[in-house]
Amino acid sequence: MPGMIDAHVHVYAAELNLTRVSRRPWTYLAHYAATFLRHMLRCGYTTVRDTGGGDYGLAAALRDGLLEGPTLYFGNQLLSQLGGHADWRPPEEDDHGCTLCGCGAIDQKMAVIADGVDGVIRAAREQLRRGAHHIKIVASGGVASPSDPLEAIQYSPAEITAIVEECARHGKYVAAHCHPDAAVRRSVELGVRSIEHATLIEPDTARMVARSDAYLVPTMAVIFALDKDGAALGLPPASVAKLRGITRRAVESLQIMKDAGCRVAFGTDLLGPHHDRQGIEFGIRREVFSNAEILRQVTSVNAALLCAEGELGCVKPEARADLLLVRGNPLGNLELLAANGANLAMGMHGGVPKHLAV
Repeated sequence: MPGMIDAHVHVYAAELNLTRVSRRPWTYLAHYAATFLRHMLRCGYTTVRDTGGGDYGLAAALRDGLLEGPTLYFGNQLLSQLGGHADWRPPEEDDHGCTLCGCGAIDQKMAVIADGVDGVIRAAREQLRRGAHHIKIVASGGVASPSDPLEAIQYSPAEITAIVEECARHGKYVAAHCHPDAAVRRSVELGVRSIEHATLIEPDTARMVARSDAYLVPTMAVIFALDKDGAALGLPPASVAKLRGITRRAVESLQIMKDAGCRVAFGTDLLGPHHDRQGIEFGIRREVFSNAEILRQVTSVNAALLCAEGELGCVKPEARADLLLVRGNPLGNLELLAANGANLAMGMHGGVPKHLAV
C-alpha cells in the first residue's frame, strides 16, 4: 500500500505545556523532533505536514539524510493574534520587554504573534520567504493556550483575507485552527483551504464546507490522549477544563462531516509524551468511517490536501516510491496500521528500502 501521511503534527512540541516549549532551547527541541520523526517513519508515515514550528532546516536535514524520518511539509511558525491561541504567555506574565506596534511581532518558537493587516502580511511573507508550503493561522481559541476562551473567534476578516491573498500570490494556501462552528464557517468563506480540528462543526456549516474547495482535518488522537492522562503529564489546569468542552463532541463531529460529504483528511496533532499514540486515530475514526474511507484519508485525500495528488498517497507509475509492505490486509483489519509499525514487514521511502518496524 502507499506510505501513510499525517497532515497535522508539531515536531517541536516536546511537552504538553506549550508555554514551557516556547522557552526551551532550540537544541533541545531539535533532538525531540529527531526522535519524533524517526518514530513516525517506523510507524509507516512516509510524509507528514507540520502545522506549527517545522521549518526549512529540519526538512533539509531529512532530505540530506542527516536525520531518519518522513518527508516534511512545513509552514514554519504559525500566525496568531496578540492574546490568541498561540500566544502561550500566561496571564500573570507582564512581559515588559515586548513592545508591539501595528506591524510588530513576538517570536514564540512554534508561532509568531502578528496584528493588523500590515503585521500579518509581513509575518506571512517572512514564513513564505523561508520556504513555507502553507501558512497556518489560529482563527479561534484552543485547548493548549492559557488565557483565551475556546469559543473566541480570532483574527479580523480583513487580516484573514490579507493572509489568504498573500498566499494565493505565492501559489500557497492557508490552514486555520478552528474549534467553534462560527470560526469554521467564517474561515472557509474567507478562502481558507484547510480547516484544522473543526471539533464543534454544525450540519449547516459542514454542508457549506462540502460545497467549497476546503478540507477538514479532524484530530481525534490528541483529544482522547489528553483526556486520558493529559493532566498527569503536565497539561495546565485551564487547558484541562477547556478540553472537557470538546471531548464529548469529537466523534459526533466526524459523523456530521461524513453526512455532509466533506473532504476529510487525516491528522493526529499529538504533543510531547503522547507522540507514540498516532495509532488511536484509526480506532476512533472507525466509529464513523469504513476501513476503506480511513485508508483513503491517510493516503490519497491527504496527498490532495498537500497539492501532491498523483505523487503521494498512491501506487502508480511516476508516483513517489513511498510504499509499505503490511503483514495482512488493512482493508479487513485496520488495527494492522495502528500498532506503531509492529505489522509492517518493510517499506520504501523515496525508493529507498526501509525496515520500518520498531
